[in-house]
Amino acid sequence: MTINNQNAHPLQSSEWGEFRKKWGNDVVRTSFGQTIFSIIPHSKFTIGTFIKGPKPTKEILQGLKNLAKEKKAIFIKMESLVVTKVQHNSQIPNHETQINSKFQITKLLQENGAVPGKTLFTPTTFWIDLTPSEDELLKSFSSKTRYNIRVAEKHGVKVVENNSDKAFDKYIELTRQTVERQGFYAHSEKYHRLMWKYLYKIPISKSQIPIARLLTAKYKGEIITTWIVFVWHDFLYYPYGASSDKYKNVMANNLMMWEAIKYGKKLGLSTFDLWGREPGKGFTKFKEGYNPQVVEFLGTWDLITSPLYWPYRFAEAIRWRLLRAKSKFTKPKF
Repeated sequence: MTINNQNAHPLQSSEWGEFRKKWGNDVVRTSFGQTIFSIIPHSKFTIGTFIKGPKPTKEILQGLKNLAKEKKAIFIKMESLVVTKVQHNSQIPNHETQINSKFQITKLLQENGAVPGKTLFTPTTFWIDLTPSEDELLKSFSSKTRYNIRVAEKHGVKVVENNSDKAFDKYIELTRQTVERQGFYAHSEKYHRLMWKYLYKIPISKSQIPIARLLTAKYKGEIITTWIVFVWHDFLYYPYGASSDKYKNVMANNLMMWEAIKYGKKLGLSTFDLWGREPGKGFTKFKEGYNPQVVEFLGTWDLITSPLYWPYRFAEAIRWRLLRAKSKFTKPKF
């Protein structure tokens, strides 16, 4: 699977662009992809983000510089959809993946005034190859993961696709509970509802199937886990999920992941991207139980287009220190 072609990721889709326009961003689509500009508060300057775009070239970097000048951007953050390393599983076969030379691309970026930047997406993620049979996949999971899937099935947990307004309202409710329980910063309810509107309810073309879908896990008649997944080309993505603190013993999340894998297979997709990897974190350990491939991308690069870049980085570092200090006394709100 070669992923470096244009619009190879849902964040480069027209639907995502329309959503971000409605959210208040300035979105510019060019021949090489979609760039989103955000105003720096109390200023006339902007920041651009060129996320999950194609492999950088001299022409693309010059095009981004021209855009930055037009939009008064002090830099453009780039996180290209460029795979530089894949740690393959030994237990199941893998489809072809294009590997790029990190050294050559890094040299090009540096020659054009780019520096390593603060990450938006983690530099590595997990991929699950969906092409083996269900039996092969299940056997590749850790014994603990297989046990937990069986526990959920024995308790009668049922996972289905449910895109109804009622189910989405439950997703919002569970997301609020999860944010308050785990104390992490998340996009607001308004953001999630607007995203759902543009990626599920009103696709660009009437004949086009929606990018976003909602999977729900129900136990004793109550939805206790909800996941939003994206379907784009031959990839399934897992960007958002939330769960109740009730009934943790029924292992609904384990069954949800297994059913999501089977859902992707039924759609004829080749790869399940688990949307990030943070070594040592609990949810990363959960994902590791499904024997995924570890995929490394090019990483985050800031294309500097103004002398204001370094003062901005300094101010932003102070801002994040203050937010982390504040979070010790005030829980994040959804």
